[in-house]
Amino acid sequence: MSILTPTRRGFVGGLIAAPFLLPAASRAQVGFADYPFTLGVAAGDALSDGFVIWTRLAPDPMAPHGGMPMAAVPVDWEVAEDDGFRNVVAKGSEKAWPELAHSVHVEVSGLKPGRPYWYRFRCAGERSFAGRATTLPAPGAKVDRVRFAAVGCQHFEAGLYTCFRHAAEDAPDFMFHYGDYIYEYSPGYVLDAFDRPIAPVRRYATREPFSLDDYRVRYAQTTMDADLQAARAAAPWYCTYDDHEVQNNWAGQWAQDGTPPQEFLLRRRAALQAWYEHMPVRRASFPDAEGAVHFRKRVDFGDLVRLHMPNTRLYRSDQPCGDGFKPMCPGAHAKGQQMIDTAQEDWLDQGFASSNQRWQGLAQQVMMAPIDRRTAAYPAPEPTYNMDSWAGYPDQRDRLFAMFGRHKGGNVVVITGDEHQNWAMDLQHQGRTVASEFVSTSMSSGGDGHDVRPGNEQIMQDNPFLHWTNDRRGYVLSEITPEAWTGHFRVVDSVRQPGAPIRTAARWAVESGRPGLISA
Repeated sequence: MSILTPTRRGFVGGLIAAPFLLPAASRAQVGFADYPFTLGVAAGDALSDGFVIWTRLAPDPMAPHGGMPMAAVPVDWEVAEDDGFRNVVAKGSEKAWPELAHSVHVEVSGLKPGRPYWYRFRCAGERSFAGRATTLPAPGAKVDRVRFAAVGCQHFEAGLYTCFRHAAEDAPDFMFHYGDYIYEYSPGYVLDAFDRPIAPVRRYATREPFSLDDYRVRYAQTTMDADLQAARAAAPWYCTYDDHEVQNNWAGQWAQDGTPPQEFLLRRRAALQAWYEHMPVRRASFPDAEGAVHFRKRVDFGDLVRLHMPNTRLYRSDQPCGDGFKPMCPGAHAKGQQMIDTAQEDWLDQGFASSNQRWQGLAQQVMMAPIDRRTAAYPAPEPTYNMDSWAGYPDQRDRLFAMFGRHKGGNVVVITGDEHQNWAMDLQHQGRTVASEFVSTSMSSGGDGHDVRPGNEQIMQDNPFLHWTNDRRGYVLSEITPEAWTGHFRVVDSVRQPGAPIRTAARWAVESGRPGLISA
């Protein structure tokens, strides 16, 4: 069997259309005065028998509490086997609680494996538009193709979300969001790839967020975007967070700006609660007593691919060498220096060892390849690395590379975000290629970019395991078959002008049983 993929119908032609509105008297009965589903709908964390469906009631998204009364409000939901909702197979009612910004996370189960479903919500006589989600294949089922888009790094002020509309139209089976759904920067703080100011395309309405209410407004303004809503409704998402959901380059309990941990953890608690409130994730990702949102996810797509999704922020040691782009220092090899905790490292090892799938995918947040960042414009006498990437945690990275090399089936591909560039690279351990890495560029962060970032010619020369790089906005569309894992690097030339067309800048593939990238 193959996983059924959505058609392009609806996401251009009206799935996200003007909402069906009933008289204001219906809304007044529960105390809000406008349409409550302004933030759309989403699905995520799919399993073979169901998925999470999400919405948040916010009749006035930018107002305190989203314009909602300070009371729990019932929300009805339904899931159907057809887009006309003639065959409803699951339905119920959930409370939208003010403590969670009136967000709703319904864990739907009891569905058939490997097929599409449609879902929607109702509240106070109003109806949301419909979203579409696909369940995973039955465990061990024969699967001949999986397609997914890696998306993230979506600074609202830096560009329009045209790429999200295109990702929806590409009809993937699911999307992996690698983080940076919001940016915590103050309004107007928009930089290009060289940290030079560029004019904002649009502006945040509020200051840099610190409180829970601040972060909720930042999420609401971001999620009001129609192109983003189209992508969230098109396919189930698997969501992680990276740094900008809290503060740039935070690590564990450590803030970038030197805020003491006791104070920083108050900010982290608020930020991660807001992330949970706005993502289609399961109760397992509910903030704990300390406000931390733990996750590690693993999903199997039949006999074809096992996808591992670790958390590379919450358990991380402080970046070594003073963070930034630096030569390697002894602190990078300090005992206990870690990107992920020991429990996750063991979990990954067990997951690789127990897998019978043809492919292993590691979908995570920051680059694994140890790229030497020196360029002609920024020369240095010795190799220079990004200390906020796996390059700053070399001992644990090498243990993971050894794990890749031990995997009985080989065929390991890493999917990464964060860098605001596309990269296609091989990962090498003790002189041999043990995996390949596709780094997906940003959806908007950094502005329009370049076909080749100035200075990257030197990086290409100094890093022989690097096959290709590109500096446009977009996403990597992975297409996985038993024969190959192909990365389609999908880009637009501008995120400053509406409606920019999408194109494939390059295709790189790994053939099953033959480590190393080839041009496709």
